[in-house]
Amino acid sequence: MRALVFTLRLNSLYSIRLPFTWMSALTLPLLPPSAIKGILANALQRYKNDKHPLEYLELVEDAVVWAGSRLISPCVVKSYIVSVITKWEVNYGMKTTNALGRQFAFTKEMDVAVILKNENLLEDLIEALMSSPVTCGDSESAAAIKKVFVKDVSVVEGNIVSTGFPILYNENISLLEGSGRIYPMHEKCLKSEDGLPLLNYIVPLVEERGILKPARITVKVKNEAVRVLSIEGVDNAVVLLR
Repeated sequence: MRALVFTLRLNSLYSIRLPFTWMSALTLPLLPPSAIKGILANALQRYKNDKHPLEYLELVEDAVVWAGSRLISPCVVKSYIVSVITKWEVNYGMKTTNALGRQFAFTKEMDVAVILKNENLLEDLIEALMSSPVTCGDSESAAAIKKVFVKDVSVVEGNIVSTGFPILYNENISLLEGSGRIYPMHEKCLKSEDGLPLLNYIVPLVEERGILKPARITVKVKNEAVRVLSIEGVDNAVVLLR
């Protein structure tokens, strides 16, 4: 296995919708696994443009063993009231707008890492990311790829690991040290036999005066169903074996 690692530079505010928060439109501070896979599939489709977009998404999801992102600069999350025009032609006295709350975030850069079991995609993904437009969360939030690396991946022996990437938080993981927040995230975009479950991830973060800053956590792995993989020169990834 090898890993594709790149730095995402944010060019504007972004909104990565927290699932099931339609009225308040809360945002995640970083990209969940499903959004990372979506970025790869979208870039690949724009670059090659010879298949339906869902076919590229299926190709990416089959090839990805693990995907994660981490902040490498402080992040600010703020709430706003967004007024949307719902009707252009109305009679006198009718309501024409719909004002709802919405959160936006901003950080300068974040790291994204993807471990692939199908290395045949690596070259195409690199070319696609460097030549295709990329957005962070919604389609309005333009981003740029700053650096792209290919790194070797190795298995880490032992059951205690430190990482700056989000970890799927369940009965197999025990938090030993560090600070973080738990966010519900989707692991994938396409439905499978188990549906499209919303899973709890612990994200290494620390909040200081309302500003989120990157942190590290140390966890103990309790079950052989969880494997720790080390991305050379980057960080560790905690992977639940399927």
